[in-house]
Amino acid sequence: MVLRNLIRLIITSGEVVAKAFTRAVREEMKASQQAAAAHGEKHGASAEQTKASAHTNIKHGISLQEAAQILNVSEPLTPEEVQKKYDHLFAVNDKKRGGSFYLQSKVFRAKERLDAEMGVTSKPPSDQEPTESQSQSTTDDKDDSASSKKR
Repeated sequence: MVLRNLIRLIITSGEVVAKAFTRAVREEMKASQQAAAAHGEKHGASAEQTKASAHTNIKHGISLQEAAQILNVSEPLTPEEVQKKYDHLFAVNDKKRGGSFYLQSKVFRAKERLDAEMGVTSKPPSDQEPTESQSQSTTDDKDDSASSKKR
């Protein structure tokens, strides 16, 4: 009897959490579309452009306005200004200098979103540390070359 009630409680709690999560996602998508529509109206964009902007907001998980605020840039956007602000903020938030990886990732995502809006392809900074998988493959390559020299 107690076990049955406990199972019902767990199932009901799971349903409540799932419904709340679904509602939150829907509200976020709606807010993103409204932000894109507001931006489109402000800049005289067509409905199709507004819809494309909303899709980009959802895809990147960040609105154009939020990305501009993070990098402290304003309209009209220029790739040079965005790159300059990005380089500065990315370097300042470097973990080696006591920065925050979270803030560094927000800066990266903001640049990624602005680049998508401007139609620019972004490339990671050259001084960025390799990922764990890249460093592992480099280590494996060194091991292979060392073992082939021994033969």
